[in-house]
Amino acid sequence: MLSLHETTILSETFRLMGDPTRLRILHFCLTGPHAVGDIAQNLALSPSLVSHHLRLLRGARLVKRERRSRQIFYTVADHHVTTMLLDMVNHIGESQEEEE
Repeated sequence: MLSLHETTILSETFRLMGDPTRLRILHFCLTGPHAVGDIAQNLALSPSLVSHHLRLLRGARLVKRERRSRQIFYTVADHHVTTMLLDMVNHIGESQEEEE
């Protein structure tokens, strides 16, 4: 059974992932490390907006960063986050197939 503290952290994590822009960023980061500019360009977002969302996602330990020379690259934090995202994408796909 989860403690109250663990439940609060889990709830906050799901709240952060409830934002469509953050989900798009997370999903894009599944493909490997990307710089802010690359994420912004591919998702048609401003770099400042991407940086803001990445800061929140990093705080929740959903993404991690890696410095390469003078640039910082972001990727999904670990296999738990990757598995959860891919499982939910598959779940949504299965739900849509059942409705058709």
